[in-house]
Amino acid sequence: MKHGCWDSQCPLSKKGENMNSLKPNDEGFTGLEAAIVLIAFVVVAAVFSYVVLGAGFFTTQKSQEVVHTGVQQASSTLQLVGNVYGKGVAGADVTTINFTIALAPGGTPVDVSKMVITHSSKTTLQTLALADATGVAGALPLAASGTWAVTAIANGASNNLLLEKGEQFDITVAPTAPMAADSSFNLELKPVVGAALDIKRSIPAGTKALNLLY
Repeated sequence: MKHGCWDSQCPLSKKGENMNSLKPNDEGFTGLEAAIVLIAFVVVAAVFSYVVLGAGFFTTQKSQEVVHTGVQQASSTLQLVGNVYGKGVAGADVTTINFTIALAPGGTPVDVSKMVITHSSKTTLQTLALADATGVAGALPLAASGTWAVTAIANGASNNLLLEKGEQFDITVAPTAPMAADSSFNLELKPVVGAALDIKRSIPAGTKALNLLY
C-alpha cells in the first residue's frame, strides 16, 4: 500500500518505536535505594553539625581565655597598706623609703622576689635590685644603696617571699641618689602578673629622721 503499511519496514512504525525509546525508565529505583540516599544525607548533616558545634565551642573557649587573661593582666594584684615613710638625717636628704604592701581583694599570690621596682624623679630613673639575704639562713636583708628588700613580714608563717592572702610585706627602697627636701618621686612596683602599683609621694620641705610622705 502506498499510504499504509503493516510490516516492520514501515516508516511510521519506526517513528513510533523511536518515540517510545525516549521515555525515561525509572523502574530500577527501589525503596531501598531511596532509604540509603536519605541515610547518607542524614549522616553528612550530622557530621557537619558536629564539626560546626565543635568549632563554636573551641572559639568560645578561646574567647573566654583571652578575656580572663586580659582581666588578669589589667587588674591590680598589689595594694598599698598604710602610709609611706621616708628615713634619713634631720635637715638633710631622705635616703630610704618604707611602705607596706598586701594582695588586692581577689588577687592571686605574688612572688615578690620576681617583682621589679623602678624609682624615678625629675632627674633620675633607676631600676633597683633585690637585696640578697645575709647572715642567718632565712634572715630578711637590709636594703643597701641601689637596692630594695622585704624587711618584715606580718601574718606570714615563714620568711619566703611569696605574698599570699592575709600577709603583709614591709618594703624598704634605697635609691642610689638621695632625695632632697621639697622634691617628689615615683615608685613603680611591677609584679609578674597584674598591673603595676604606682606610688607617688613628695618629700617635705623640712626633713626629719622619719618623715611622713604625702
